[in-house]
Amino acid sequence: MKISNIVFIFILVFSLAACAKPPTEKMNEAQDAVTRAENDADAVTYAPGVLVRARTALSSMKSEADIKRYDSAKNYAAEAISLAEKAIADGKTGAVRAKEEATNLVNSLTSSLADTENALNSARQANGIRADFDALSLELETARQGSNEARQSLQANNYQDAVSKGQNVRSLLAGINSGITEAALDSSRKQ
Repeated sequence: MKISNIVFIFILVFSLAACAKPPTEKMNEAQDAVTRAENDADAVTYAPGVLVRARTALSSMKSEADIKRYDSAKNYAAEAISLAEKAIADGKTGAVRAKEEATNLVNSLTSSLADTENALNSARQANGIRADFDALSLELETARQGSNEARQSLQANNYQDAVSKGQNVRSLLAGINSGITEAALDSSRKQ
């Protein structure tokens, strides 16, 4: 046998042996990355789809390693790492957007409450407007309380709850303003 053949066989055997080992380090990195993403509240809240894809890649990695398809397992490990990192990054971006939305909404409620209160007081003082001002005042107080709760949620970094409560307040204010407008229109028709 020629030395070149022996060297070739040696390289071939060495290459096959290298491929026969599971990519343990890369697989551990993938597991750690997905675990970090699963424990990141922003990733869980704002990037759940990407997190699901990272978990799927991790599961595929394990399946491929179990049937000794190590190259494929290594590729899935890299995919799981990439997706886990993307989930964390997307989560941070989503949290920033949610904070901005919640902040803008909650801050706008102060002027909306004041405008509705002024409209209610003006309607109360106007001649001929008949409305259930006590019920409208009670709704305004409920809206004011909801605004305070939305602000507390915002301060607690619970942006989704702040937006939900803020939207409820907006709906209440719209209902009050609609009631005032309808009462004013009814009054003008009667005159």
